[in-house]
Amino acid sequence: MAAPRVLVTGAAGYLGSQLIAALAGDAARRPAALVAMDVRELSPERRLQGVAYETADIRAPGLEAMLARHAIDTVVHLASIVTPDRDSKREFEYSVDVLGTENLLKACVAAGVRKIVVSSSGAAYGYHADNPAWISEDQPIRGNQEFAYSWHKRLVEEMLARYRVEAPELAQVVFRIGTILGETVKNQITDLFDKPRLIAIRGSDSPFVFIWDRDVVGCMIEAVYSDRCGIYNLAGDGALRIQEIAARLDKRCVVLPAWLLRSALALLKPLGLTQYGPEQVNFLRYRPVLANHRLKNEFGYVPKKTSAEVFEFYLAARARRSDS
Repeated sequence: MAAPRVLVTGAAGYLGSQLIAALAGDAARRPAALVAMDVRELSPERRLQGVAYETADIRAPGLEAMLARHAIDTVVHLASIVTPDRDSKREFEYSVDVLGTENLLKACVAAGVRKIVVSSSGAAYGYHADNPAWISEDQPIRGNQEFAYSWHKRLVEEMLARYRVEAPELAQVVFRIGTILGETVKNQITDLFDKPRLIAIRGSDSPFVFIWDRDVVGCMIEAVYSDRCGIYNLAGDGALRIQEIAARLDKRCVVLPAWLLRSALALLKPLGLTQYGPEQVNFLRYRPVLANHRLKNEFGYVPKKTSAEVFEFYLAARARRSDS
């Protein structure tokens, strides 16, 4: 099979930059073309040899022409708003996450792209009281309308399902990713771990499944080169309860009733005293715990680190940063 011609959206982000480096640095198998696309222009000293860099907004017209100009046959779609700025508006996040994905899918079909690899999220399942203890890919995608990131992931996945019917020539690999941890990762989850105390909801273990950032990159690379398609939960083996996380951090875990935490966040968020709002209480209370059987048994990728192992790896890197 001919080497793929790959374009990565969100290529300047945390995950995108790692993926570009891994694809460009693999001497054994290298894409015939590798295009790094991001809305942010990368400075010359950060650019890698053999990589074409395109500065473009995923929502803008002209994506079809870009794909055609580079004769792209495989797109890895990472561009989305994962951690919004404090002043971010939901309308903007929707325009990037949902309308931007729609713009990209239309361009892929028009340009004859063969495959798209999409970074979705376990958040697409939603944070619901009736989630099963371990959630598989057969469970419905419900999201939570009050939580923009989760709702947008649902809308994107519904769009992808339509395209599987209307444009079957565009093969899809969709990864529903758990909480990514790595040496330098920083997001809303790691911000929780930096607090003096961890918050737990009474009556909920609030389990977390983690995935090593290098395992995410490894899965993306396999998706680029393999003929396998489908939808896969991307998480390490096992899970950690919020109390276990607190113990590993050597911090207290404060257990609060859901109503009290919701009321407190409703007061504090408008004052700018917290980045979390009352809509995110269920985010702690009913976390979807991703089963990874299909990833291992059908896609054929076994994560190198379990949830517990990658958390310990993250803690060690965090301690090194504190000491330096």
